[in-house]
Amino acid sequence: MEHAARPLPANAGARQKLLASALSLIRQKGYSSTSVDELCAEAGVTKGAFFHHFKSKDALAVAAANHWSEITAAFFETAPYHRQSDPLDRVLGYLDFRKALLKGEIAEFTCLVGTMVQELYDISSDIRGACEASISGHAATLEPDIDAAMKRYRIRAPWTAASLALHTQAVLQGAFVLAKAKGDAAVAAASIDHLRRYIELLFQTTTRRRTETS
Repeated sequence: MEHAARPLPANAGARQKLLASALSLIRQKGYSSTSVDELCAEAGVTKGAFFHHFKSKDALAVAAANHWSEITAAFFETAPYHRQSDPLDRVLGYLDFRKALLKGEIAEFTCLVGTMVQELYDISSDIRGACEASISGHAATLEPDIDAAMKRYRIRAPWTAASLALHTQAVLQGAFVLAKAKGDAAVAAASIDHLRRYIELLFQTTTRRRTETS
């Protein structure tokens, strides 16, 4: 996900620099292991500047989660899978796009909010809420395409577009955890491949019928 973070402009202010340093350091070290001093040093600002913009480290974390949501939303909004005419191809293309992002160091492609919520879900309700809003908000962007694919392929099932959209995020977040545990992006790529096959199977019967009658 490093691709989503654009270089800071030369005239970036202290707040922007601190948010950028939070995105980088928290994904590298985790929230608890990242100190205010380290955030300031990475951003090249004083501790006074930190507390001018954020009343606490937790306040920065909430702002960082919101910032993460904004930059990733803009990044995915222009992704090439949106150009597919078939909604199922758009859903599968989304997964292909996520797999293609598994490049560089593990911290560069893992999720800020997924990292923070694993640490803090029972400690800070504000941070948990910001992380949940980010993950669920991203999942919601997949719902229209899943819903359209269900209608196009006449899928009637006990599951919903919303539940499948959230399941994609559960797999992705779990894939990031496995990549961290094994120190290797390959296991995350394999998890995405499994998810892609699973979704193909959900639509397999009607896909085959459409192919045979076309």
